[in-house]
Amino acid sequence: MTDILLVFSTFPDLNQARQTGTMLVDSQLAACVNLCPNIESIYRWKGAVETGAEVLAIFKTTVQAYPAFEKRLTELHPYEVPEIIALPAEKASEAYARWVMEEVKTPAAS
Repeated sequence: MTDILLVFSTFPDLNQARQTGTMLVDSQLAACVNLCPNIESIYRWKGAVETGAEVLAIFKTTVQAYPAFEKRLTELHPYEVPEIIALPAEKASEAYARWVMEEVKTPAAS
């Protein structure tokens, strides 16, 4: 088990996903984000079944930085109820895990 988390979040378009991802990587709350455009989501919202085109963002962050990451992603996200699902990376190559841990900074407690 590593201290790396994979965080999944969907966005309404590529521009918003790119802007949010860039801000989270620039602030070192995430080491990387992969943007997967052109997904179709089917979901229930306010009693109705909806469908829509979205962009899936897969962020790489750490367990230690996650509270600050989640807070900032929620602030930046355009959705009323953003999808934020974090899964632990069960295994990762040693070099990649080291890189993620070096790139993500744990914010000081306030």
